[in-house]
Amino acid sequence: MSDGTKSSDSDVPAGGLANISFGQLEYDRPTASQIYPVLKNAILKMDLEPGRLISEMEVGARFGASRTPVREAFAQLREADLITTRPSRGTFVTKLNLKRFLEAHFIREAIEIANVIKLCDVGLAPEFERELAELIVKQQSMVDQHSDLAFQALDDQFHLTLARATGFERVAGLLEREKMPLDRLRVLSLRNADHQLVLIEEHKRMLDTIVRRDKSEAIEATRIHLGSILNALSSLAKKHADYFDE
Repeated sequence: MSDGTKSSDSDVPAGGLANISFGQLEYDRPTASQIYPVLKNAILKMDLEPGRLISEMEVGARFGASRTPVREAFAQLREADLITTRPSRGTFVTKLNLKRFLEAHFIREAIEIANVIKLCDVGLAPEFERELAELIVKQQSMVDQHSDLAFQALDDQFHLTLARATGFERVAGLLEREKMPLDRLRVLSLRNADHQLVLIEEHKRMLDTIVRRDKSEAIEATRIHLGSILNALSSLAKKHADYFDE
C-alpha cells in the first residue's frame, strides 16, 4: 500500500501541506535537495505536527515533482528520524520521544559545555562578543513583536555563534544536527513570552561569564540555561499529549 494510504487512527490528522509555502522548484538544482529542507523545516517548526499523515503523492503534487526525488527526500527525512513509515498504514511525522529527547539534550550539553570551557580558556574574540550582544538585543525585539519563530532562530544563532567562536569548524554543524530532536519541543516552550524573557537573561549571564573568563560560573550558567527545557518537559507532555509517543 502506498504512502498515500489513510490511517484508521482517529487522533492522527491527515494532509497538512496546504498552508506550507514551497515556492518554485529551481530546475538547475537537484529536486530532492530542494524538497528535503522545506519539509524538514516544516516539521521542525511544527507546521507539520507530530503524528500527521504525509504522503509522497501529496508532496509531489504540491511541488510539481516526480516520484523519484520525493522518495529521495523522504529517505533523508527517515534518516533524520523526522518521519516514520508504517506498513499498510502510511508515512507519518515522527512523534516526540522522551528517550530521544533526553539523549539529544545530553549530547547538546556536552558540546556546549566544551565550547564554553574553550572560550574561557582562550578568550572570546571582540567580533564574536559584539555579534552575541547584538543577537540578545534582537531577541528582545522579537519578544516585543511576539515573533516566536524569529526568537527561536535568534536563539539558535546565539548558540551556533558560540560554537563558531571556538575556531573549530565542525562544531557548529555537529551541534545543529544533534540538537534537532529538541527543536520541535522548543517551538512549544517558546510560545510563552515570560519564558523568552528568562532565556534572554540567561544568555546575558552566559555572555558575561564567558567574557570575564569565569569558567565555573560560565559552566553553571550554561547548564541552567540548557536545563530550562527539561523543567518544561512534564507540562508540555501533558498539554500536548497527542504529540508524544505513549
